[in-house]
Amino acid sequence: MHKILSASLVLALAAPFGASADTPLNTPSEIQLLRQEIEAMRAAYEARLQAMEQRLLVAERVAAPSPPTTADATLVALPAPSSSVGGANAFNPAMSLILSGGYTRTSRDPATYSITGFQLPKGSDAGPGSRGFSLAESELGLAANIDPWLRGSANISLHPDDTVSVEEAFVQTTSLSNGLTLKAGRFFSGVGYLNSQHAHTWDFVDNPLAYQALLGTQYGDDGLQLHWLAPTDQYIELGAELGRGRTFPGSDTGRNGAGMTALTAHTGGDVGISHNWRAGLSLLTTQANDQGLTTMDTTGSLVNTAFNGNTRVWVLDGVWKWAPNGNATQTNFKLQGEYLQSTRSGSLTYDPGNVNLSDAYRAEQSGWYLQGVYQFMPRWRLGLRTERLNPGEPDYGINAASFANSTYQPSKNTLMLDFNPSEFSRVRLQFAQDKSREGLADNQVFLQYQMSLGAHGAHSY
Repeated sequence: MHKILSASLVLALAAPFGASADTPLNTPSEIQLLRQEIEAMRAAYEARLQAMEQRLLVAERVAAPSPPTTADATLVALPAPSSSVGGANAFNPAMSLILSGGYTRTSRDPATYSITGFQLPKGSDAGPGSRGFSLAESELGLAANIDPWLRGSANISLHPDDTVSVEEAFVQTTSLSNGLTLKAGRFFSGVGYLNSQHAHTWDFVDNPLAYQALLGTQYGDDGLQLHWLAPTDQYIELGAELGRGRTFPGSDTGRNGAGMTALTAHTGGDVGISHNWRAGLSLLTTQANDQGLTTMDTTGSLVNTAFNGNTRVWVLDGVWKWAPNGNATQTNFKLQGEYLQSTRSGSLTYDPGNVNLSDAYRAEQSGWYLQGVYQFMPRWRLGLRTERLNPGEPDYGINAASFANSTYQPSKNTLMLDFNPSEFSRVRLQFAQDKSREGLADNQVFLQYQMSLGAHGAHSY
C-alpha cells in the first residue's frame, strides 16, 4: 500500500512540471514559489496517508476483533475518526419480520381433523387450521455475527392463538476448517428436504401429509448439529445431530442422555447450464415416554393413547430444477419429492386414566409426495402436488379390538397459484381435496399473503 501511495505522490508531484515544461522559470521568486507549492502538496498527501492508515486500523478491529498485543496496544487507544465505518449500529443484529395471514374455507370441520390409521400428537398442527380470516404463523427473526468465530440466530413464532414460541435459537461456527460447521441450540433438523425450511419458504400453504403424520408437521429439537461439506466439485454434504428428543415422534422426558439422533447425507450438482439437482438420504431416531397421542377408535370417535418406545424414520428426498441458461428470472421449473418410512416399536396404553389398557405396539407406516412448481412468466407461479400415506398393519396387541386396521390410504391433491410482486411479498390462492379421513373428503380453499420486512438471509437450495 505504501509503494502504491508513494508512486501516486511522485506522479502527482511530476504533473505540474509536465504541464509547465514549455514555460521557463526566469526569476528566483518563481522558483521559491514552486518549492513552496511542492512542500504544501507533500504535507497534504502525508496527512491524508496517515488518516487513511488510522481508518484502516479502526475498520480492521471492528470487522475482526482480537486481543491486542504489546506491540499494537497503543493503536487500540487511538480515537476513531468522525467518519468511522459502521458506527454504533454496526453491532446491532439484522432484524426481519414475516407477516402471514389469509382466509380458509373447508367443507369439513377442522376441529375434528384426523388422519385415518395414524396416531397424531396432542396439539398437533396437522390439518387446514381454523376457518375464516386469521393471522397465520408470523415470524420475527434476529441474526448477527458474534465475533470472528461465531454467529447467532433466533426465530420467534407468533401464532394465530396469540401465543409465542421459539422456533429456532442457536449459535453457529463460522471459521472451523476442513468444511466443518457446528450448530448448538434449538433448530430444525436437517433430515429430508422440506424439514429445515421455514414455513414462509414453502411452495404451498401447508406441509405434505407425510410430514404431518410422521414428523409432527416439522421436526425441531434442542441439541448439536455438525455438518461437513466436502471440498469437491460434486456437492457432498454429511451431517450428524444429537438432541434432547423433545418433540414428536419423540417426547421430552427430562433424561440426562440424548433422546434423538439423526444422520443426513446429500449430494447434487449441475447438468449443463440449465439444470441442477440434489438428492439425499436421512435417518432420524427418537425415544418417547408417555407420549400423548390421539386417534380414531372402532366407533369413529377420537380417543387418547400413550406411547412408550422408539421411533425410526427414514427420509429419501430429491429435487430437480430447470432454468433456461441458468436464468430463473423469466421462467423456471422445480420438481421435488420425498418418501418417508416410520417404524414405531414399544408399548401403547389405550385411553389412559379410564380403560388404561397397555400392551406391546409396533407400526410400520410410510408416505410420499411429489410436487412441481412452474414459473410461467415473471412473478407468477403455478404448482401441483399429489401425495399418499400407507398406514400399514399396526400390531396393537390386546388393544387390537379397539382399533380397526383399515386398508384405507389417506391422500390429497393440491393446486396453487401465487403472485410475487417482489422477492419480499407474495399472494397465494390454493385449492385442495383432502381425503385424510376415510369416507370424508374435505374440499379446501386458501387465500394467503406473506410479507417480508427487514433484512433476511438467503434461502437454502
